[in-house]
Amino acid sequence: MLHVKAKEEPDRRFHALIDKVWRMDFLIEAWDRVRLNGGTAGVDRETFDHIEAYGVQQWLGELSQDLREGTYTPKAVRQVLIPKKQPGQFRPLGIPCIRDRVVQTSAMLVLEPIFDADLQPEQYAYRPGRSATDAVKRTHRLLNTGHNEVVDGDLSNYFGEIPHAELMKSIARRVSDGRMLGLIKTWLEMPVEEDDGKGGKRRTNRARRERKGTPQGAPISPCLSNLYMRRFILGWKVLGHARRFRSEIVNYADDCAPRRCEEEVLMT
Repeated sequence: MLHVKAKEEPDRRFHALIDKVWRMDFLIEAWDRVRLNGGTAGVDRETFDHIEAYGVQQWLGELSQDLREGTYTPKAVRQVLIPKKQPGQFRPLGIPCIRDRVVQTSAMLVLEPIFDADLQPEQYAYRPGRSATDAVKRTHRLLNTGHNEVVDGDLSNYFGEIPHAELMKSIARRVSDGRMLGLIKTWLEMPVEEDDGKGGKRRTNRARRERKGTPQGAPISPCLSNLYMRRFILGWKVLGHARRFRSEIVNYADDCAPRRCEEEVLMT
């Protein structure tokens, strides 16, 4: 229903959303998804086994109450470094606590249908019914219909550089629920806990200090990254780059590949 309304009314702002996030049916669905996805514990060291031993229904009920009463506060994100293909290079991955992953997933169940209605057809990542395979197929069709040059672009540290002010504007264009907006803001400003290189831990909060970044690894981040990428795709077309360079973009997460027919390519 949210997707249908968002699609039918492009200028509509949704004002009553937060009450769905703490509904037990949404939280149960969110728990099932987080449990299926697996993963390790966050900074609180609470595991799936701990929660199941305590009682999932009781645990979710208490979480729902915290959300309703406004006492829910996200914890720090545990950061680990994942080696890249290039020797000596690493990708930071954030691991929120299971509690925060469940709440973020519940919020995503509410927000994703709204935001997906506005995403551009060039966007293939993190969307229901779309995949990397679809992006490859689209690329293949373009190469077989006159587009003979490919420029592969990867936005450096995309998740870590998304500016909060502009992202919140994109969210507020569709969401007027103040409590939902506040919840998203707290997730954007979660501190990070990492190894200090001396056998201990340290906490930093670059996101709050520099007002940018969304933790790669948090369940809500793909949805927010898609929403912000929409600005780039729209800009490419509205500013006339697609027409001027006779090109089309195929986007997947932070990767984009304009396909064009002419000899020179200009990326802006």
